[in-house]
Amino acid sequence: MKKLIFTTAATLLMAMTAQAQLAYNYLRAADDYYKKNDFNSAATYYEKYLVAKGKSVRQESYKPYVATSVSADHKAKPAVSSEQEATYKLAESYRLLHDYQKAAPYYASVMESNQSAYPLAAYYYAVSLRALGKYELAGQVFRQFAAAYTAQDEYTTAAAREIANLDFITKELSKKDLHLYKITKAPTGLNATGASYAPLWLSPDKLVFTSTRPENASDDHGFINRLYTADYEAGNAANIHLLGLEQPAGVHQGSGSVSPDGQVLYFTRWNIAHGKKTASIWLSRKSGESWTVPVALPDAVNVPGANAQQPFVTSDGKYLLFASDRAGSIGGFDLWSATLDGSGLPTAVSNLGEVINTAGNEQAPFYHATTGTLVFSADGRTGMGGYDFFSSRGTVGNWKTPVNMGAPVNSVKDDIYFGSRSNNRNLLDDVLLGSDRDASCCLELFFLHKDRAPRQLSGTIVSCEGGAPVAGATVVVKDPASNTVVATLTTAGDGSYTYSIPEYTRLQVDAKATGYTNGSGQVNAPDDLDAESLATPAICISPVATPPAPITLTDVYYDFDQATLKTESFASLDKLVSMLNEHPTMEIELGAHTDSKGSEKHNKKLSEARAKSVVDYLISKGIDKSRLTWKGFGASLPVAPNTLPDGSDNPEGRALNRRTTFSILKQ
Repeated sequence: MKKLIFTTAATLLMAMTAQAQLAYNYLRAADDYYKKNDFNSAATYYEKYLVAKGKSVRQESYKPYVATSVSADHKAKPAVSSEQEATYKLAESYRLLHDYQKAAPYYASVMESNQSAYPLAAYYYAVSLRALGKYELAGQVFRQFAAAYTAQDEYTTAAAREIANLDFITKELSKKDLHLYKITKAPTGLNATGASYAPLWLSPDKLVFTSTRPENASDDHGFINRLYTADYEAGNAANIHLLGLEQPAGVHQGSGSVSPDGQVLYFTRWNIAHGKKTASIWLSRKSGESWTVPVALPDAVNVPGANAQQPFVTSDGKYLLFASDRAGSIGGFDLWSATLDGSGLPTAVSNLGEVINTAGNEQAPFYHATTGTLVFSADGRTGMGGYDFFSSRGTVGNWKTPVNMGAPVNSVKDDIYFGSRSNNRNLLDDVLLGSDRDASCCLELFFLHKDRAPRQLSGTIVSCEGGAPVAGATVVVKDPASNTVVATLTTAGDGSYTYSIPEYTRLQVDAKATGYTNGSGQVNAPDDLDAESLATPAICISPVATPPAPITLTDVYYDFDQATLKTESFASLDKLVSMLNEHPTMEIELGAHTDSKGSEKHNKKLSEARAKSVVDYLISKGIDKSRLTWKGFGASLPVAPNTLPDGSDNPEGRALNRRTTFSILKQ
């Protein structure tokens, strides 16, 4: 019996020893892969180690931790990985592989067991929760980390930014225009095993992109980045194959851009040695259906000891935009520009400046010439999380403050490499972009389209006297270039009108209303052509003045059936002269009227002559003739009946109708 017990114990001891040795071997392999930045292999062996140790982590839920003061000395780690450190490194491996679903529970496990030894576990746990869309819990953990973390370093700043990010995310996911966007993953031909990103169009139907897909079943290159080409039409890709470009074994290359004539290809080459990436920009020229042997750009771009990557050539061929961590950078990677000479080689190089670059990383520039918009990815600004797309209007040397492009252009994961085929004002009309939003490890290509809402214009019609709104006015909007009517509108009770056009352009607005003179105005395109609405200056129209009633001059007489003034008229006319002298800017119209005796032609001629006689008298008294006009009305405007109701003559009425009047035209 004792022998049996001894044998059983020995067997168990041997099994335990073997299990311990197996766990040790897994751990040693995992640590070795981790040091080499081979996080995929490291994660595999850390998982094996924990299984061998009989450890498991619940996957179905995450439990927020209770905040306690933690040390900022996150670099103090045991020389050899402990079980806790192995768990932390496993979480790190999955995070660095962008597999937040697997990373999150391991971070939570570390925090619950020994958060003081691994203070950054809380930060990265919150990052993982944010990436998984668990915004409320992520906010709790970020705030707890910020309250407990004692150092003032980049993680303090990053946590504050992440908290702001969560507020931004909440706002973006509830904005009202989300229905205008359509975003779909590119077909499997473009998104194969590994990463697919950095879209580039060689022509309208020829796409180039970067991918780490295996070339065939026996491909042992281990996710090498290569440039591929595909026939592309209406969102479908076919005939996908390697671009005809030399690629040395073990060297990565991708993220290309072509000159406007399609004859020069710029792209990034890099290698990874001892966990460090070294990147530079290369050039190749078109040769038939393939490309010449690449050559590295000179030191103006490829500064020794620094990285240069992600070239983009502007559509005018004048500038090469790229990302680099060279000396003079504001943060990690900055965006730079190089002036290109006639042969496509760089000359002067300059940093895009603090408006664009931050203490974080700015990468993957793209410039849309039609809208004058620079699009790039950055991780140092408030956004959705990880790398976000930002846009800035302007030109090299003159940029406006970048704006986060928001959801759903951006996701809570990494969004990097933007390419728009749009040749109109809608930057988001036809876009391919790189994002890991729907992947556990790698960037994939997505199609993006946003319907561009019509541009809304509004204005008001007001009175030129006092600015009161004019209701019921007719407004005609015209395109003066083509003389076509864009819209015909009627103003509302407050004098307002609205209309829409596909794109802003110069317009003419004509307005008219009963009782008013006509008015018009010009509408010019605004500085921001993407603004969804524009309030145009008010157009004023003047009320039509009701002319004052003519004033009858008393005691003005003429010889019978003649235009000669009698002397007894002079006293009355001299009073008119005095009034005109007292009001030197006044202008008047003299009118003469007859009764109905005589023909219409005779009476009209006689009245005109009499009115002219009065004008001549006033001129003789020194009144400027430019202030005087005259008109004969004949018998057309009687003020009394010329005959009585029984048909008999009415002398009193005829006397009243034979009169001389004046009307004030201008005060």
